[in-house]
Amino acid sequence: MEITIRPVEKIEGQTRIAGDKSISHRALLLSSLAEGNIEIEGLFESEDTISNLNCLKELGVEVAGDWGKLIVKGKGLRGFKEPGNVLDAGKSGTTARLLTGMLAGQPFHSTLTGDVSLRNRPMEKLTGALIQMGASISGRHNNELLPLTIRGYDLLPINYSLPVASAQVKSALMIAALYSRGTTEIVDYFNTNDHTERALRYLGAGIEKTGKNHTIIKGSTKLKGEKFHIPGDISTAAYFIVAAALAPHGELYLEDIGINPTRTGILEVLGKMGAEIEVLNIREYNCEPVADLHVKSGRNLRGVEINKEMIPRLIDEIPLLTAAAIFAEGDTVIYGGTELGVKESVRLKSTTIELQKMGAVIEELPDRLLIRGSTKLSGTRYESNGDHRVTMALATAALFAESESVITGIEAVQASSPGFFETMKRLSS
Repeated sequence: MEITIRPVEKIEGQTRIAGDKSISHRALLLSSLAEGNIEIEGLFESEDTISNLNCLKELGVEVAGDWGKLIVKGKGLRGFKEPGNVLDAGKSGTTARLLTGMLAGQPFHSTLTGDVSLRNRPMEKLTGALIQMGASISGRHNNELLPLTIRGYDLLPINYSLPVASAQVKSALMIAALYSRGTTEIVDYFNTNDHTERALRYLGAGIEKTGKNHTIIKGSTKLKGEKFHIPGDISTAAYFIVAAALAPHGELYLEDIGINPTRTGILEVLGKMGAEIEVLNIREYNCEPVADLHVKSGRNLRGVEINKEMIPRLIDEIPLLTAAAIFAEGDTVIYGGTELGVKESVRLKSTTIELQKMGAVIEELPDRLLIRGSTKLSGTRYESNGDHRVTMALATAALFAESESVITGIEAVQASSPGFFETMKRLSS
């Protein structure tokens, strides 16, 4: 599939964004660990969350309702059944890692796999820590790659410092810690997103932050809650925010957006670039902060420096900020490329190559990425490389090129962010 993107002068309107995928994953899995029924409102429906739900069903979890309002009938920590089939996480790394943490505490055998891309994503940081906790895990390449076969036990507590900036690994270990015979301490010097911590706190888990980077989790705590309200995904909203900030005319209102401080690096950087973004009506659902956003167009953005400490709070938006920086006055420098994971590095490389086709001047240096600003882009034919974030970043840049562009391979966007192109067209009409 392909789409033609024509240049625009105005981004204007009011809209809601689909539910946050990261929070949706956690709400699904943690609700299944709770005792009693929990309603999830605004759950994000995608291939990834469907894979998550299908795996939970294989483990005996029952649900009622639909994706707009789903009732999860919790099994408690130890009410799951041994699956009669291999658990398939599809393309979803979040599903694979969080489920691995949960399965490590179950008293039965299970096997977890995924599609070709997921079977080649590293799991050894997580499996190594879970084996230290007492789980029996075997997989390809010395337990590094899926498929994994897991035999869970009552786990031992662990004191663990994250070696990489991975909220998925951290979350999986926190879930495993619920099955331990003591108190687990996890140290996160990268300040990765804390959606799992917040959801566990809402459900009454014995979880406590001791200092900026240290979190302790008590094992064998019963979880109980009533309702998860899933806010709009700020990582998806970011594309519309950048489009509105770059447009010569218009203003944009986004309703009910999650503003978790571990995810709002995009708002901070755009503010430094000169974008005018108002954060309105701040409230809280399930320990997660939520707000409405108002973005005014017609501002001249300026180049900035992005240091490596900010990378974990911007991990999904680096390709988008690379595209935005092309239109800013002056140069933008992004440090910390070595902090990116394999997937993120490939994603940024793909974005850079495609933007250079349009005339962007981007220099890849050993310790930083340099983007020359005030560059006029020519419309061209893009390759999405099957990555939804690359595709959406390219589409945002194409809105402000000198002529129309064509992006091929947009299926990934349809699968992960359905309605993205329709919303962008409506706001730019």
